[in-house]
Amino acid sequence: MGVWAVLCLACLLGAVGLESWWLATVPAIGLVLWLAVVDFRKVFYLMLACIPFSIEIELPGGLSTDLPSEPLMWLLTLAGGAWFLRHGQILDGRLLRHPVTLALLAHLAWTAVATVSSTDVLVSFKFLLAKGWYVLVFYFLAAHLLKTERDFKQLLWWFFIPLLLTVLSVLARHAPHGFSFQEVNYVMGPFYRNHVMYACLLAIFIPFAWYGAYWYRRYSGPWWVLATGIALLVLGINFAYTRAAYVALAAAIVIYWVIRKRFIRGTLLVFGIVVAGLLASVTSRDNWLEFAPDFERAVTHTRFDNLLDATTKLEDISTMERVYRWVAAAYMIQDRPLTGFGPGNFYFNYQKYTVSSFKTYVSDNPERSGIHNYYLMVTVEQGIPGFLFFLLFCLTVIFKGQQIYHRTAEAPQRRILVAALLSFMLIVMLMLMNDFVETDKIGSLFFISAALLVNAERRLEG
Repeated sequence: MGVWAVLCLACLLGAVGLESWWLATVPAIGLVLWLAVVDFRKVFYLMLACIPFSIEIELPGGLSTDLPSEPLMWLLTLAGGAWFLRHGQILDGRLLRHPVTLALLAHLAWTAVATVSSTDVLVSFKFLLAKGWYVLVFYFLAAHLLKTERDFKQLLWWFFIPLLLTVLSVLARHAPHGFSFQEVNYVMGPFYRNHVMYACLLAIFIPFAWYGAYWYRRYSGPWWVLATGIALLVLGINFAYTRAAYVALAAAIVIYWVIRKRFIRGTLLVFGIVVAGLLASVTSRDNWLEFAPDFERAVTHTRFDNLLDATTKLEDISTMERVYRWVAAAYMIQDRPLTGFGPGNFYFNYQKYTVSSFKTYVSDNPERSGIHNYYLMVTVEQGIPGFLFFLLFCLTVIFKGQQIYHRTAEAPQRRILVAALLSFMLIVMLMLMNDFVETDKIGSLFFISAALLVNAERRLEG
């Protein structure tokens, strides 16, 4: 302990004397490395706490990372991978044989195939590496660590408190501006890229907080923290002015009813038929050209009520810019339907497939954003088989989740199940208008929710 105190003091004095701030971080880095060796569970929870606080940092060469969460993911990939290799003989083989795991591995395997045939193999290889550590840390490691009710509580609190602090930060920055819609993106910094990411994360986490409150006696200290926190999350969503998050809150109630009534298969079948019918109608006889926006009228709005009105008239710039990219995506899929353009390569290829009549004021895309529909993005980058493998994974989680829910009799276990399933299904729904599964804030909950559902079935089997 004395040696540690001396090291901390020496690093602090060195940082001040040499004006090198990084020296002050050496003791913390050393402690995290030591924990990764002796008990990486603590590093896992530390990473969960860092995710709401993570800041996207641009690196040379067009790369970016999320600090401090992503370095912790790298460390957990090494520590967790080494642990799995060393203790493989005592691992529960049911995890590897589970249909959800097999579907996820099939999706990951096709991503590797699409990487080999990519238009830019280096970009796709970096994407594959990132996908690999997301799956290892948030699915396999989470499945290993989050097995009991106590573990679920740890997950809840380690993520919820930091998330709540970021909400308070955003509200505090937004209040001096009168919670203006015009300033909503400005006040998101530094923790969130934009108001859509922020609001959708809050909506996705509410099921965990809501059902977490049932773990505690009503009006106890933890119950009040969760109840107040949920109210703040809803308030944060309200002042984020994000249409998708508003829909998600309403959809969560409907989805819960569908799960309880065992209507998931029928609901998804009807939804699939409706989507197929709309696509057939829009694509027949070039009807899609009728949706081309008026370039002069599809503009950015400074009032939320004007935005809602513009949305119904197909004059909202964010919606029409999505259509601009979706039209390009349709032509890209026709061009390379089997393996696509390669993971991570949509941005570098889509401009030459765009249709000028759908162009908007923001079509130059200086922020290098994606297609704003994850299913289309997967199809463009990994071909139609890639889309089918990803869809198989999503449907397997959803169908198994409903099945496990109705097989589970214990109320505490049901709460974990429904929280994870609601969160997963909200992400699946929001991916229709966004492509944020590859971000740490959303991707973490996506794979953790799947892992919690698999663990629930393993508990049922004993």
